Amino acid sequence: MKNKIILFSALAFIFASCHTNHNHDAEESHHDKVSIKITAYSNEFEVFAEADPFVVGKSGEILSHFSHLPSFKALESGSMTARLKINGKETSHTLDKPTRKGIYKFIITPETEGAGQLVFDIVTEQGTFQLTAPDIHVYADDHDAIHAAEEVIVSSTNATVFTKEQSWKIDFATEYPKVEPFGQVIKTTAQVQSAQGDEIIITAKSNGIVVLAAENVLEGKSVSNGQTLFSISGNGLANNNSAVYFQEVKNNLEKAKADFERLAELAKDKITSEKDLLNAKNQYDNAKANYDNLVNIFSASGQNVIGSMNGFVKQVFVQNGQYVEAGQAIVSISQNKTFLLKAEVQQKFAPVLATIKSANIRTLQNNQTYTLAELNGKIVSFGRNTNNDNFLLPINIQIDNKGAFVSGGFVELYLKALTNTQALTIPNAAILEEQGNYFVFVQVHPELFEKREVKVGATDGLKTEIVKGITQQERVVTEGAILVKLAQATGTLDAHSGHNH
Repeated sequence: MKNKIILFSALAFIFASCHTNHNHDAEESHHDKVSIKITAYSNEFEVFAEADPFVVGKSGEILSHFSHLPSFKALESGSMTARLKINGKETSHTLDKPTRKGIYKFIITPETEGAGQLVFDIVTEQGTFQLTAPDIHVYADDHDAIHAAEEVIVSSTNATVFTKEQSWKIDFATEYPKVEPFGQVIKTTAQVQSAQGDEIIITAKSNGIVVLAAENVLEGKSVSNGQTLFSISGNGLANNNSAVYFQEVKNNLEKAKADFERLAELAKDKITSEKDLLNAKNQYDNAKANYDNLVNIFSASGQNVIGSMNGFVKQVFVQNGQYVEAGQAIVSISQNKTFLLKAEVQQKFAPVLATIKSANIRTLQNNQTYTLAELNGKIVSFGRNTNNDNFLLPINIQIDNKGAFVSGGFVELYLKALTNTQALTIPNAAILEEQGNYFVFVQVHPELFEKREVKVGATDGLKTEIVKGITQQERVVTEGAILVKLAQATGTLDAHSGHNH
């Protein structure tokens, strides 16, 4: 079934140049020939074609480079048809497979002069697609074609050649700048802490000596709900001996039970009073309740402490064999699922805090940036006032842990205020800095990029506002810009130097 195609852009460049060392095949040379540069985009593909000028009755070559979008990787298989449509007449050429990886070489012989379009029909395992390059001109003779080419020459001043074969080998992408809401951004640092309910501290329920289960209570060790973590033994203690206390409670239960059963038998023969029977039953019930309360966590050897949720051991606060008192923290268990980012900002941002609806978070260990939506995050609270110990305003953000965050660590936080102000933005990866100046590579065509200085505004960690230097209609390199810069450093500015197909 044929997919619906949306044509984003089609640019046809015609320029005359000396193709020094520019060969499309080992046996062919295109020295001193005029070529037409054709670029078109759809949702799924980019095509960059180098074609001979179209002349009526003369066969011309269209060397086409096809890249998948948005990966910008070469199309390695699939059949392709190039159709030149001029004044209602159509000439086509079909290839069952690429000439080389990503490259299809068509031969087209126009039948009539005039303006029209070049259509590429692509059939792959994923379906049927189409790209259209408009504004294609066919001329009556070579003289007219060459004359037209000489009038439209693309300047390569301050430009860098980066061939499709080079870009296919790396992570590479280009895109248009976006005009979107971009308000005030507050950059700060936040500490990562476990969210409330995500972490618990297990404490001692009695005095005694801690006996840790060595295979269970290690920091980072997984634990489960109901698992025995350690015990607290009072054996050997002169005072507050839990084992003695447990035995005492057990003895009291047995005595109260015997007294109650004896009086119950006497009551049948009216030998004892109802009051004495009720007192005996009350003592028995109290002793049993006390014993039942202890028996779940105590044994003859002491208190058994069990985990109350699934998670991992975050921190052990005592050593094996250490004496502890009731209420003292022994171990903390964390699920490591939800974190709280605790940040502080200057008082001058107080009027803006209420408008903060989103944030970007950058981890310091791997320099990865996440949006608040990616982490299922939310703004939990922000401070309305300061105190004597801290003159900064707090702000708390809750996020899900995607595996890149460590409790107790720090992250960079970009707080984004809600706004209706529109700004021109590009990804941060598109911007290169040189001695305090900022540059981007603007696409002249998919194998030629102009280095352009830009003036930048605020950044939210992912995108940067561009104040001056480029327009919304100019594609820029958003991935792989540093490698384009390295290609420029070689000093090769010939638009076709070293370009072999």
